[in-house]
Amino acid sequence: MSHNATDRVRAACEQLLADGHDVTFAAVAEHSSISRATCYRNRQLRAIIDTYRARHGELLTITALADRLDNLTTALEAVAAKVRRHEEELRTLKRRTATPPQRSQKRD
Repeated sequence: MSHNATDRVRAACEQLLADGHDVTFAAVAEHSSISRATCYRNRQLRAIIDTYRARHGELLTITALADRLDNLTTALEAVAAKVRRHEEELRTLKRRTATPPQRSQKRD
């Protein structure tokens, strides 16, 4: 693939990001006048597009950040509940092993 094609793909990705659009293979193909199939098949072009897609995914809006925070809070609460349950199980096991079982004494 020529440098011209890679330059066109990079320029298309940059333009999409600048315009606030998602970087997709279809959008890059349309903006660069390179077929979508070529963008998928050519490893170099695909790597460029994937890099821009990953970079764009790191940019968070306030709403996306709030959603991510809610998901993390929910996950943390689930982990905390599991830890509390495990701690209770450990306390129960320690109590059982701390007090030896009492034997009944028989006198004949």
